[in-house]
Amino acid sequence: MLQTTDLTIRFGGHVAVNAVSCRFEPGTLTAIVGPNGAGKTTYFNLISGQLKASAGTVSLNGRDLSGLGVSARTRAGLGRAFQLTNLFPKLTVLENVRLAVQAATDGPHRRGLNLWSIWSDHAALTRRAHEILETVAMAPKQHSLVANLPHGDQRKLEVALLMALDPQVYMFDEPTAGMSTAEAPVILDLIRGLKSDKTKTILLVEHKMDVVRELADRIIVLHNGALVADGEPAAVIASPVVQEAYLGVAAQSAAAAGQPREAA
Repeated sequence: MLQTTDLTIRFGGHVAVNAVSCRFEPGTLTAIVGPNGAGKTTYFNLISGQLKASAGTVSLNGRDLSGLGVSARTRAGLGRAFQLTNLFPKLTVLENVRLAVQAATDGPHRRGLNLWSIWSDHAALTRRAHEILETVAMAPKQHSLVANLPHGDQRKLEVALLMALDPQVYMFDEPTAGMSTAEAPVILDLIRGLKSDKTKTILLVEHKMDVVRELADRIIVLHNGALVADGEPAAVIASPVVQEAYLGVAAQSAAAAGQPREAA
């Protein structure tokens, strides 16, 4: 469904993402891991259009998206959630979701993001927004201003907005960042529910390996901007490259055992 081919970006003399080629299939959740500065979020930004690639392509269902901006890629089927929430803080919870539902409405009389519409004229949009808020357990707070919500509720609302857009590909960049131990399971349950739809593709950047082990069908590892490992979670996590590059296990343990160091 989603494919990157030799995707590369350079900032001056620094290559932040180096010729990464990868294919992401429907019905799978792929975790993208690596040490700080490995290029994970930059890779996400290249896929979703926040950054323009120096070389390489991004395609969805065979369509080259490389020349498209963020909005056009969203309409094509890429849904992106960020480390920091990306919401309308001065609108209510319901208004945020209803705008997302409205944006996803197709047809010859597509309304688009018309903030001045009379909401009572959009009964179908409102019903759909209510359904989504029920799914993410936010219906009781539908009339609350987003600016007044705690961080955990804002993260749930961001998932609700993605669900309203009904993308083909869900992209989550550290979805539990800044959340308490009590709040994080709610987000993970929502992602688990999305994963049950085998027509969708999910990409997840996450530092917490317990989350990765629980949710991922596949792990890819970036290190210094390059793809260094790709496979089933247990095998990838156990590989020497990942143990050293991501988990910080020193190479001397291999040297002490008389084993040659595996190159990344």
